[in-house]
Amino acid sequence: MTALKAVKDDVLVVNDNKSCLGEDVRRHMENYFRDLEGHEVSDLYELVMSEVEKPIFEIVMQQTRGNITKAASMLGLNRGTLRNRLKKYKLV
Repeated sequence: MTALKAVKDDVLVVNDNKSCLGEDVRRHMENYFRDLEGHEVSDLYELVMSEVEKPIFEIVMQQTRGNITKAASMLGLNRGTLRNRLKKYKLV
């Protein structure tokens, strides 16, 4: 698996820490539960997935200039699944 790469201030930044995203999710989930202060939570999986999926789809569709076939290939989804998810988030 290749390292995550990003361009920041016109400089290519390579992140060799492959668990960085997982660590970010862990930290945010810990903060989420701490901020709940014992209140009950439901539909947590759907909440997290919708918060993560939409920006992923937005960026991938931007990178592929709206080409659903390329986007589906990049994401490892079939075109029908991607189209349904894009509709769910009102991105098509």
